[in-house]
Amino acid sequence: MSTLSIHVDGIGLFGPGLSGWSTAVPVLTGEQAYVPAPMQLPPLDALPAAERRRVGTAVKLALSIGFDAVRGAGADAAQLATVFSSSAGDCDNCHNLLEALASADRSVSPTRFHNSVHNAASGYWSIATGCMAPSTSLSAFDATFAAALLEAATQALDSAAPCLLVAYDTVYPEPLHSLRPIASPFGVAMVLNPQRTEQSLARLEIGWTSNVDTSMADAALESLRRNNPSARSLPLLQQLARGTPDKVVIEYLDTTNLALTVLPCQ
Repeated sequence: MSTLSIHVDGIGLFGPGLSGWSTAVPVLTGEQAYVPAPMQLPPLDALPAAERRRVGTAVKLALSIGFDAVRGAGADAAQLATVFSSSAGDCDNCHNLLEALASADRSVSPTRFHNSVHNAASGYWSIATGCMAPSTSLSAFDATFAAALLEAATQALDSAAPCLLVAYDTVYPEPLHSLRPIASPFGVAMVLNPQRTEQSLARLEIGWTSNVDTSMADAALESLRRNNPSARSLPLLQQLARGTPDKVVIEYLDTTNLALTVLPCQ
């Protein structure tokens, strides 16, 4: 298989104890200890008030990491094609829909119904940014981040234009949590650009390998990586934060993982 080459122009990151890419960098490089804490998201002022009232944690997380990455890249959100990815979508909304269907009158809220589609976050992103560029929404269980990275890189290279990757996963309430135990919310976004720019942080060479995926040395970060599909990105994020050339392996399929060579541009 051929190797894909793509630049990372901006990164967004929110999770437990990780509030934006700039504040996460010293944690990922080991300059500061990682201290897990409830996720703190910024206000979503870009959405109209009526829409803000309708969205839950999943959409708020997706939009927060998207804006974090776009700011870092100095990009125009209204012009970016997007790939949104989540292994499960809006977990709270799914729970509430199933709870309603199991009730005596089985009435489903129209707002909860339209928030149940997998491209709901993409739709709210379009409302917030006015973006009319192509958008893809995908899910691939625990391989969701790797699949989204491949899709976004391929789209950027095919169109010769930047593409915004957004990957997020939140927590199911019980009893669904017992069946799909995502431990903590986590989201990562990247502006991928086929061209090197002044904002380019690194060039990624994306290939395939049968080697095992890279783990995190910090036990708490490794637990986060293992227990949230989008956090499978953490070894790549750590290498991008370090700003040194190296290789990492990201979990993908049973016998095939992504081999990523990180080549810093700054």
